Amino acid sequence: MGLMTAIRDIRTIKRLLTGAETEARAAGEAVPGPEHLLLSAAELPDGTAGRALAAVDTDVAALRAAVTAVHDDALTGLGLDAGPAPALAAPATGPLRTSPQAQQVFQRAVELSRSATPAGLRGAHVVAAAAELERGTAARALRRLGIERDQVLAAARVEGGVPA
Repeated sequence: MGLMTAIRDIRTIKRLLTGAETEARAAGEAVPGPEHLLLSAAELPDGTAGRALAAVDTDVAALRAAVTAVHDDALTGLGLDAGPAPALAAPATGPLRTSPQAQQVFQRAVELSRSATPAGLRGAHVVAAAAELERGTAARALRRLGIERDQVLAAARVEGGVPA
């Protein structure tokens, strides 16, 4: 990996993780999960995640609504009020903590980026890694949108330059 690729990856990682934390806190959650990484990736300036989502006829707004609906369904299933969760008001402090599943998605995205042409971490790698999940909020949100995992995975691999 060249120096410029490493610098670009550091910037991408910072944007990705900061965005995931922002998404989680806006939803009232202290710890980002894979769904927050997915939403953050869709907003990255490289545009690859957004194009991968567009290839399966969705976008970040629809995905965000599906994530919210999945959370609401889970709360309702537990007999709890499914109203909007208040955003966390206090700014995040200390090192970023993510869920174990989010860590798995991030590590897999980095792994996919290493086999990509051209090299470098891009939003599409995060989409592909999240699409590999069989369970969890991200997987349920994609299903809620009528998107098959294989479809979004294929679109993300094309956008990310990852061989099938």
